[in-house]
Amino acid sequence: MKKLKRTAAFTAAASLICAPFAFAGCANKDDTVVLRVCSWEEYIDLGDWDNEERIDIENPFADNSEDGIFGENSMVDDFTEWFNDNHDYNIRVEYSTFGTNEDLYNRLSLGDVYDLVCPSDYMIMKLLSENACVEYSDGFWNLDNEENYYANYVSRYIDGDDDSVYNQPEYDWHKKAACYMWGTTGLVYNPESVEDEADVSTWKMLLNSNYKRQVTIKDNVRDAYFAALGIVYNDLLTDSEITSDMRASLMNDVSADAISAAEDVLKQIKENVYSFETDSGKADMVTGKVVANFQWSGDAVYIMDEAEGDGTELWYSVPDECANLWFDGWVMLKKGIGNDPKKQEAAEAFVNFLSRPDNAVRNMYYIGYTSAISGNSECSTVFDYMEWNYGVEDDISEEDVYEYDLSYFFGEETYLSADISLFGFDGDKINRGRQLFAQYPPENVIERSVVMLDFGDKLADLNQMWINVRCFDVSDISPVTIGVTAGVIVLAAAAICLYSFRYKIFITGKPKKGYRKV
Repeated sequence: MKKLKRTAAFTAAASLICAPFAFAGCANKDDTVVLRVCSWEEYIDLGDWDNEERIDIENPFADNSEDGIFGENSMVDDFTEWFNDNHDYNIRVEYSTFGTNEDLYNRLSLGDVYDLVCPSDYMIMKLLSENACVEYSDGFWNLDNEENYYANYVSRYIDGDDDSVYNQPEYDWHKKAACYMWGTTGLVYNPESVEDEADVSTWKMLLNSNYKRQVTIKDNVRDAYFAALGIVYNDLLTDSEITSDMRASLMNDVSADAISAAEDVLKQIKENVYSFETDSGKADMVTGKVVANFQWSGDAVYIMDEAEGDGTELWYSVPDECANLWFDGWVMLKKGIGNDPKKQEAAEAFVNFLSRPDNAVRNMYYIGYTSAISGNSECSTVFDYMEWNYGVEDDISEEDVYEYDLSYFFGEETYLSADISLFGFDGDKINRGRQLFAQYPPENVIERSVVMLDFGDKLADLNQMWINVRCFDVSDISPVTIGVTAGVIVLAAAAICLYSFRYKIFITGKPKKGYRKV
């Protein structure tokens, strides 16, 4: 993959598209609909690509399909122009960003109004449970409309079949959310600094004293709790008889016993890891400050690309116990959309535009994450992009080539497999790899991955557990230590009182009331 452009300069550039804008050529239209969109930071193509970054694959959506795929303008600008050229009214996009799901939810709770937002799976579940979302129109799902890009090109593994991962029985979100990006969680690591590859095949790496102060973990309760449960239930999760339902139940266990056990594990992890981190883990891995980092797959791709540019080869491992299969998706909010058909049309058009395969490729290239868009038998753009990145080069010998099966995502009818440069592991047992492995995990990883659900009314218990882990906990101090500390405090206080008493006598010549002069 080309080197990603998620730098501070482009972070600053993101703020430029947050401001309202309109194209001068549309000024003669009277009606302007303001579409308020809020998504993750650095999560959309901001354009301004260098000429050598052009993706040299056929683009059936361009005027000249041989021109390839290129991000000249920001995706928001291109969408606005496309929409205004094809509708009888104007839109103006107000695009803003958030840093965490909780940040977004707090804004909504405080009264901020957005029409279209892109939270993660569990926050989508929370919004659905609060009846806060607008259902996509029937027209959005009309497969006969060639411009319904999401309905036509989303992977049936993600959103389509009855057993697709977007059809969670606890939540009716199939037609209320459109998946944007998806991935797994795992460990980015430096193979040169790991004593044994088996060490990174388990979440117990976070407790491994051989790497004390050399590993980082995410500083949020959900990711940390997931890893802790992987350790708590290690024996059950790695049993050959475990079923998918059993694994999902274990990794969503929020019973009092599970929370208590996870708290104990996390306190041990806290004593062993270098840090709990939100974003600094990327730089710590690239600079070699740590040897392993709990990471989301998209950021793992970014880290590997950055390190490769500095001459260091990093890898990504999905622990044997389980991986968190996560999703970010677009939902329309009732408080924003209301009963305005134009707003809803604009919001659905925005999702569709980002789901057009060439635009899905642009966003993947820019941010490193994996789009839910796969294409179909009539459009191979996304598959071609995958091969453009990872396909076998002419100078690769046959023994270094592996037929990498991606039929679960791209579909068996057209794309059963691709010839990919092998990572050095037995293909049937591959649990570790590099960028392709992170972007499109093999099916054996998918089979042991779990969607983590909304914590619901157990959130308060988990938050208290997290406070106990991350903050000073008096209950962790032994009675002897408490007694000694209390004694020292009492002696210090007595000494201060005696000093004050004597000092006052020296100044005034009079004792305090009730004391004998000495």
